[in-house]
Amino acid sequence: MEKMTDNENNGSIENVGQPTKSGFVALIGATNAGKSTLLNRLVGAKVSIVSHKVQTTRAIVRGIAIHNNAQIVFMDTPGIFKPRRRLDRAMVMSAWGGAKDADLIMLLIDSERGLRGDAEAILEGLKDVKQPKILVLNKIDRVKSEDLLALAAAANASVDFEQTFMISASTGSGCEDLMEFLAQRLPEGPWYYPEDQISDLPMRQLAAEITREKLFLRLHQELPYASHVETEKWEERKDGSVRIEQVIYVERDSQKKIALGKGGEAIKAISTASRKELSEILEQPVHLFLFVKVRENWGDDPERFREMGLEFPRG
Repeated sequence: MEKMTDNENNGSIENVGQPTKSGFVALIGATNAGKSTLLNRLVGAKVSIVSHKVQTTRAIVRGIAIHNNAQIVFMDTPGIFKPRRRLDRAMVMSAWGGAKDADLIMLLIDSERGLRGDAEAILEGLKDVKQPKILVLNKIDRVKSEDLLALAAAANASVDFEQTFMISASTGSGCEDLMEFLAQRLPEGPWYYPEDQISDLPMRQLAAEITREKLFLRLHQELPYASHVETEKWEERKDGSVRIEQVIYVERDSQKKIALGKGGEAIKAISTASRKELSEILEQPVHLFLFVKVRENWGDDPERFREMGLEFPRG
C-alpha cells in the first residue's frame, strides 16, 4: 500500500511543525491471548471481533490508531497454534506472514497461561524473525507480581525483546505507556491512511464478522468451527436505511439445525444482536436478513478462503 503524500495528510493541529511517524505493528500470540481485545482497546473502537471461542480471528485485521504525531497500523493476526486442518494452516501462515511484513512485532502472552503450549513454540519461531520485537504480558490483574517477573525473565531469555510491557487489555492498565513507546519507536514518514479511518476492513466484510461473532457467542458450545459468514447483498435505501443479506455456511444439515435453533430461535437472536450492533456502527437503520446454507467441505473451497482474506494452502 502506498503512503499518503504530505498534501493529503491532514494531521491534527498538535502535529503541526512535528515530523509525522507511521508504521505497521504485528500483534501476534497464541489463541485467546487477548489480541482482538487489545486491538480494540488501542484503536478506541471495535475493529476486530471477540469471543471466548479460540481461533476467532481468521485473517489479518488492521486497526489504525493515532497517538501524538504517529499513525500506528496494528495488524491483528490469527492466533498461532498447531494446525490440524487446511483452514488452520491458512490461519497460521497468515499470522507469520503478517509478522514478517511489519515494522515491529508485538508478542502478546496470556500471563495466566504463561509459556505453556503454543506460547513456547511461538517464542521458538520468533528467533528466526529479523524484525524488532517487544513483549506484552496481558491479564496482569490476575497474576502475582513475582510470577509476572519470572515470566518476563523467561521470555526475554528466549528472545531478544527491545522492551517488555505489562498490561490488562480488558481494563486498559498499562496501555498508555505501550502506545507512547510505539509512537516514539516507529520511523518518520507520512501517514498511510486518512486521520479518521480506524480500519481497512471493507464494511461488507466487517458486517459479516460482526454476525460471525454473534454466532460464536450464541452457539459457543454447540456449533463447531465449520461455519462461515458472507455478506451477499448490501442495498442503501432511499429512506436512509440499509438492507443487508448474509449467508451462514455450514458443512452438514445437523449444523444447520443448530444455527437455526428450535423454531428459528437461535437465528433470530443472532440476527437481532448483529443488527443492533451494525446499526450503531453504521449510524443508520439496518434491515438484516440471515440465511443458513449447507455447503459440504467449504473448508476445502479456495473461493471461501479468498472471501476470508486467506491464502489457500495447497496439499
